[in-house]
Amino acid sequence: MIEVGIYNYLPISRFTSVGAYLEDGDKGLLLPKRFVPQDAKPGDVLKVFIYHDGDDRLIATTNTPKGIVGDIVKLKVVGESPQGSFLDNGLMKDLFVPKSQQLNRMFRGDDHLVKIYIDERTGRMAATEKFDHLLRNDDLTVKELDPVQLTIYRKTDLGYAVIINNLHIGLLYFNELFREVEIGDRLEGFIKKIHPENKIDVAPGKPGYGKVEDESAKILRLLQENDGYLPYYDKSDPEDIYAFFGMSKKTFKMTVGALYKQKKITLEKTGIKLV
Repeated sequence: MIEVGIYNYLPISRFTSVGAYLEDGDKGLLLPKRFVPQDAKPGDVLKVFIYHDGDDRLIATTNTPKGIVGDIVKLKVVGESPQGSFLDNGLMKDLFVPKSQQLNRMFRGDDHLVKIYIDERTGRMAATEKFDHLLRNDDLTVKELDPVQLTIYRKTDLGYAVIINNLHIGLLYFNELFREVEIGDRLEGFIKKIHPENKIDVAPGKPGYGKVEDESAKILRLLQENDGYLPYYDKSDPEDIYAFFGMSKKTFKMTVGALYKQKKITLEKTGIKLV
């Protein structure tokens, strides 16, 4: 059985002049010709996204939308009507936001953070800005040190409230960030601490020495690309380190320390050198 608004894995049943038909338990679901892989053959299982086209027919695509059902994403307004607004979700048919699901009027060209859902009446994909009540921490699906997907939600006095895995709310402190962010930006992170009453602190990147292992290869590669020497060390400015390496100064120092112990680099007065 196929599901609208998410990815489905369906086998090809037959080809026609307009594309390929995929097995859907009925008459078949059209994958237009421009989306059919060149070497595809009957029986091949394809990963496709299913949605309603402009004529309200179900259709498949191998294109990747900007968001699927359940996602909270920042999308641009590309059209308006008396009933609502339309957002660019990266597909041929734009995503509709009913006026009843808007916090304020949406103007063409503006970006808005929305949650994608299936409208119960029509069965079509739609979007809403009114999702705050759906973000709950009373029944957590995460634990400390878990890797998570973070979405910047709003600015606070201490940092940014972030949406965790489209489900929970956490706090990303200002001192954990080493680049500019905007509402709706998405980044990889991890659960740093869970406080009483399920309040969550998060941090960008990966936890502990799992991060060091990933960043070691990056530093060694950059050394090789720069004649074996880089003018960065423990007294370098954190912003300079982040701009060049894409990591915090704390992670840089941990990684450099690990590489030094492994005798892969030497520590110079004003930088690091490849052995």
